[in-house]
Amino acid sequence: MNTMVKKIYDAIMNGEKEEASAAVQAALDAGVDPVEILDQGMIASMAEVGRLFEVGEYYVPEMLIAARAMQTGLAILKPYLSQADHSSAGKVVLGTVKGDLHDIGKNLVGIMLEGAGFEIQDLGVDVPAEKFVAAVSAGGVDIVALSALLTTTMSNMKTIIEAIKTAGFREQVKVIIGGAPVTENYARQIGADGYAPDASRAVKLAKSMLQTR
Repeated sequence: MNTMVKKIYDAIMNGEKEEASAAVQAALDAGVDPVEILDQGMIASMAEVGRLFEVGEYYVPEMLIAARAMQTGLAILKPYLSQADHSSAGKVVLGTVKGDLHDIGKNLVGIMLEGAGFEIQDLGVDVPAEKFVAAVSAGGVDIVALSALLTTTMSNMKTIIEAIKTAGFREQVKVIIGGAPVTENYARQIGADGYAPDASRAVKLAKSMLQTR
């Protein structure tokens, strides 16, 4: 790995925001390929953060600070990526369902997916079904990711899936769901395509969804 790219990788792993953005700028100034910075510096480090989380060496706080460091670097890199030959891993529309204002889990999933090379459209919290349908109808969406942290708002996940079906877009998108009260069984019950218990596995799920299409 290029030493400048390694600096970016390490800064993200250690959750060092300022170091990450400085290292990205330095690499760009030195003429390092933006796609190499993304793939080897950012996507690779976030994949390792996900692995460490799964084996119990990292917890949500470490994951969060690494993700934020990645985001600050990505903000600098993005304009260069649009000029480079960079293809997105896929487009994900995500949001917390109507009636639910929790956003930490959703935000972490969004950042981790962005770190894995996905294009993210975050609709925010308390999102009604029609807003998800509008986002999907605009085209280019591969996955809809729904979050709920309350047992009382979980049923709105089914409402959203039904609305997407009624609008005629259900065959075009995969729907994945997550959140504290949500289970694999519930995902099957409401006709979702998959369930992830945490942000790291949401990335794996999203990737596997698009590989099997």
